[in-house]
Amino acid sequence: MQSTPKYNAINTPFELKGRLSRFASSEYVVFPGFCDVHVHFREPGFSYKETIRTGSLAAARGGYTTVCAMPNLNPVPDSVEHLDMELGLIRDQAVIQVLPYGAISVGEKGEELADLEGMAKDVAAFSDDGHGVQKDAMMRSAMERAKKLDRLIAAHCEDNSLLHGGYIHEGIYSRAHGHRGICSESEWGQIARDVRLAGETGCRYHVCHISTRESVEIIRKAKAEGVDVTCETAPHYLVMDENDLQEDGRFKMNPPLRGKEDREALIAGVLDGTIDMIATDHAPHSPEEKSKGLSGSAFGIVGLETAFPLLYTHLVLPGILPLGKLIDLLTVSPRRRFGIAEEPESFSIWNLNQQEIIDPSRFLSKGRSTPFEGMQVYGVCMATVYRGNIVYLRGED
Repeated sequence: MQSTPKYNAINTPFELKGRLSRFASSEYVVFPGFCDVHVHFREPGFSYKETIRTGSLAAARGGYTTVCAMPNLNPVPDSVEHLDMELGLIRDQAVIQVLPYGAISVGEKGEELADLEGMAKDVAAFSDDGHGVQKDAMMRSAMERAKKLDRLIAAHCEDNSLLHGGYIHEGIYSRAHGHRGICSESEWGQIARDVRLAGETGCRYHVCHISTRESVEIIRKAKAEGVDVTCETAPHYLVMDENDLQEDGRFKMNPPLRGKEDREALIAGVLDGTIDMIATDHAPHSPEEKSKGLSGSAFGIVGLETAFPLLYTHLVLPGILPLGKLIDLLTVSPRRRFGIAEEPESFSIWNLNQQEIIDPSRFLSKGRSTPFEGMQVYGVCMATVYRGNIVYLRGED
């Protein structure tokens, strides 16, 4: 392994005491608390998959001190009353900062706008994540309303008319193994529509989990034209592609793993600033829901506990991405775009030279489904501190 890169971009002032004193050596590095603007904590409604408690503990184990929880819940946070149920769970259970999304539409059904005004002060942004907003007029109305409220619209872009029952990428693997494919246009077509609407309405617009080379180019062009647009991608789209697929539900997510040329375009987009941040789309399911192969399993994998080691191992160590740039993608950029202040006395401590095998049985998340199971990675989180409190300590998990 190459020597650990020096990281001098931060200078977190704290004194290591008590249980943290063993980390007071040059062997360890300190990073500001990571911020993930795209997670699924499943409460209220689906606590058998994840709870605010287990999800926030998993985030802390991955070095995160702030996450934004998506609204595909039961009830959907589409009103003040429904949002208050989620906020109450967050107050009672979260060990880090958890900021909820409000839904764009009632029930995330795309037919009627949710109570955006009532929820605006308590949400990170508005999204119908898990569902693309199918009607142009509905998205335009949402953007106009969000513009007045000075809130982001964060869009899961997916054109249902182009899905045709697909469940993995429409590419080499799907054709070779007889699977129904999801075409790239189902994603980039809605992005093209939305950046046009964002330009016309002046709305602040954010694209969730982009996965295709066309998406990168559309967003790059929109930025050059002055549209107020940002986007995220996820670690799995930067590290894997369809050539890594196996006949196992842990390789099924939405959007799917795309082609090699898509992965390369995403990396280029990260390097040139087209892609503004990396979010995990942490999406836990029960073992039963992920045990039905590529065709029958639920969409979604977990990612909070593996994100940094994967990105560090596969992008930083080979010299593709500078460490400082990676930390910006995980901290400064998402906070700046979503208006999330850095929490005081919040940071994580890492041993970048230590190796480990990704072992889902050690996850603090209820979810265990990851395509990276068994992979050897560098970078182990030793401790995470949130507002001066130790919320994760290696060896006590």
